[in-house]
Amino acid sequence: MMEQLHKLVARYGDCEQKPVRFRPGTWRSRLEPHHAAHVLDVGVGCANGPSGDRLIGRGDLTHLRDRAGDDPDSLRDLFVAVMIWGSGTTNGRGPRYTEVALSDVRMPTVLRSTREAVRDGDLSGAYRQFVLNGVGRPFFTKWFAAVDDRDATCDRALILDDRVFRSLNALGWSSWKAAGTRHWPTRYTTYVNSMHRWASSLGVAADWLEWLLFHVNGHVDEP
Repeated sequence: MMEQLHKLVARYGDCEQKPVRFRPGTWRSRLEPHHAAHVLDVGVGCANGPSGDRLIGRGDLTHLRDRAGDDPDSLRDLFVAVMIWGSGTTNGRGPRYTEVALSDVRMPTVLRSTREAVRDGDLSGAYRQFVLNGVGRPFFTKWFAAVDDRDATCDRALILDDRVFRSLNALGWSSWKAAGTRHWPTRYTTYVNSMHRWASSLGVAADWLEWLLFHVNGHVDEP
């Protein structure tokens, strides 16, 4: 597996994750009832493409995270930005699922408690605690990655979505076999720890390696 990963890193070493395009018009009606439409101003306008489209990148999420306080509205805004970034223009269900989550009365408690757990390094606990209508693992692990502000010496939270999983499976890695259990919080923690270990061995950042696995989407042997 490490040989395959090394080849992937060598092949894509000059590539980097680009900002994601989104269309504020598809989100506005879902966010306005929850007083979160101002989040649509995040990022920058597109120089080409449909009028009104914007670009949001990981750096924008970091900026929002650093400005966010402990109040529910700040955490809600960051969560909405994460959902927008994770959906782009390809996930048409993103606005609807975000509205469902915003309507869940558990949101303030869940966002606060999971952010605290992530910052304490308790990724398994954060996984267990994240229960919001409309939000599954591909998106709540994006939330974990967005709120994790620990320094680079820690095994910071990473995203585990279907595309990353597809690449891991293509490389012959199984989360439940590596963890020795089918317990999802343990499997997620095992994934994060493994990714950081591999990234260190390969001389790359763990979040870049995560993006690479997302990018190839299971096609690990194709140029």
